[in-house]
Amino acid sequence: MAFPPEFITRTKAILGAEYEQLEEALSADAPVSIRMNRKKSDYTPAGEPVPWSHTGYYLPERLSFTFDPLFHAGHYYVQEASSMFLEQAVRQLINEPVTCLDLCASPGGKSTLLLSTLPEGSLLVSNEIIRTRSHILAENLSKWGYPASIVTNNDPTELGELTHFFDVIVTDVPCSGEGMFRKDAGSMDEWSPANVELCAGRQRRILNDVWNALKPGGLLIYSTCTYNTEEDEENVQYIVEQLGAEPVSLDIPDTWQISGPLKYNHPVYRFFPHKTKGEGFFLAVLRKDEGEIIRPRQSKDKKGKDKTKAPAVPVQAETWIQHKDQYQFEVRGETVRAFPKEYYPLLQQLYSLLKVIGAGITLGEVKGKDLIPDQSLALSYHLNREVFSSCEINWEEAIRYLRKEALVLPPDLPRGYVLLTYKGAALGFVKHLGNRANNLYPQEWRIRSGYLPDKVRLL
Repeated sequence: MAFPPEFITRTKAILGAEYEQLEEALSADAPVSIRMNRKKSDYTPAGEPVPWSHTGYYLPERLSFTFDPLFHAGHYYVQEASSMFLEQAVRQLINEPVTCLDLCASPGGKSTLLLSTLPEGSLLVSNEIIRTRSHILAENLSKWGYPASIVTNNDPTELGELTHFFDVIVTDVPCSGEGMFRKDAGSMDEWSPANVELCAGRQRRILNDVWNALKPGGLLIYSTCTYNTEEDEENVQYIVEQLGAEPVSLDIPDTWQISGPLKYNHPVYRFFPHKTKGEGFFLAVLRKDEGEIIRPRQSKDKKGKDKTKAPAVPVQAETWIQHKDQYQFEVRGETVRAFPKEYYPLLQQLYSLLKVIGAGITLGEVKGKDLIPDQSLALSYHLNREVFSSCEINWEEAIRYLRKEALVLPPDLPRGYVLLTYKGAALGFVKHLGNRANNLYPQEWRIRSGYLPDKVRLL
């Protein structure tokens, strides 16, 4: 790999003699790792466990993820191993239900990890400022299947108006991407010292914009995928000096080979590819001062009060999920949703202040007198399978379904909405008409590739 000369000079300055080892590691193949969804699967992949993750595994080879129906069914998430270290901060420091914000969340790796790791009864708000990416985020969270989740599409300044709203804020901030050079050669083309400075300044603005939304005593988890101190230790020092936060230590075994600070003396956690099996990553945890008091900002109701009577929830919708007494059902436009009752007042507040892309379980869409079941329902672990006819399909049929192609089901199958399963996993719905089946897989989710590899490697 031909690294930018200034990157070499700067990184040698912070690593010294270790730089040659880093360069050698970056010339090797990147490890492949996944994290299992234990609400959907108890399968243990062949491969070495990721030491800092209860459900992470290194794979001996890269699989054909695009052509694995279980990947699309949310049974696992393909995530870089170093970034799974977020799990340690959650497990060691958060012991009761919280309201958590994942501020820069797309495509969803850390959000799916948070849903799996936060204490039962927690609520996660996952935000992405870029609209197209926010829909990718919503898709990945729907596939993961957890109900206590909200996806928003807002600027950090708008989230900062939610004074003292969150117990935990995770900020995996946009960075210069030095730690991803091995996986993304394009990131090298965009790298420059000027871009490092630009990113460091943008990160501080993001932190300032959202700081008001963190409760006194709450935790900020700050991370980047870069090596330089400007975006890492210097920004941690900024949070300490300018925002008055206190760094928090984690208990980490020496055998994990995670490095400490290169500047100042705060507890921070650095991942270098020549020491740990993964890409470059940096993480620090900071606690907000308990005594901080900020006057609430004056927020305007951006949508105004809707004084029209809410449409009635179709009766059958409440039978489509398990534990229906735990949910509040609503109809917004043509969309029917179920959301955990405990947090429904907070959802109502967010509707008025933020752009909510998705929330809870989308049960279906009202079309005239019909209610069409939604893909989010199919992939929720609270789906009540007993109310739907189901049909087990093979791999070839599953790929046709995921490409949104036509399917022919057994003629003796009851007509109406049918849940397709693959290896027992819920995959999605079709409407069986007898001689054919209407494919209800979301158009924007479909596998676009018409290519099939000669050898398909599946989990």
